[in-house]
Amino acid sequence: MAILTYQGVVYPAQCDAMGHMNVQFYIAAFDQSLWHLMAACGYSAAWITERRQGWADRRYEIDFRQELPVGSLFEIRSSVVRVGRTSLSTRHSLTNKADGVLCAELLAVSVYFDLAARQSLPLPPEILEGAEKLNG
Repeated sequence: MAILTYQGVVYPAQCDAMGHMNVQFYIAAFDQSLWHLMAACGYSAAWITERRQGWADRRYEIDFRQELPVGSLFEIRSSVVRVGRTSLSTRHSLTNKADGVLCAELLAVSVYFDLAARQSLPLPPEILEGAEKLNG
C-alpha cells in the first residue's frame, strides 16, 4: 500500500543548466520520503540516540521519466516491496501534481543498522509488523 511521504516544489536554485530539477534534489526528496516511510513502519528517529540504531542505504535504482521545470509541485508516494531479515526494499514514485504524471521512481534497499558496531541488525518486531501492513 503506497502512502504519501513527501510533497515539494521545484525552486530555481534546484534547477540545472537545462532548466529542470537537478538529480541531487530528486535524491534529497527521495531520502526524506524514505524517513517518512520508515516512521510509518514503526521506526522512531529517537532510536538513533536511544538505541544507536538506524538505516544504511545499500542500493538505489532510479528511473527518470519526465522533467520537472521550476515551479512544479510534486509528491512522492512510497510503499514496501520486500521485507527481509535485516532490510526493507521500498518503492518511491514521484509524480507531478499538475497532471499526475510519473516523473521518477526509486527502488531502494535499506538495511537496519547498529550505528556503533557498524553492522546490520535483524528488523525489530514493530518494524516488521508495520512494514507488512505497507507491503505491496
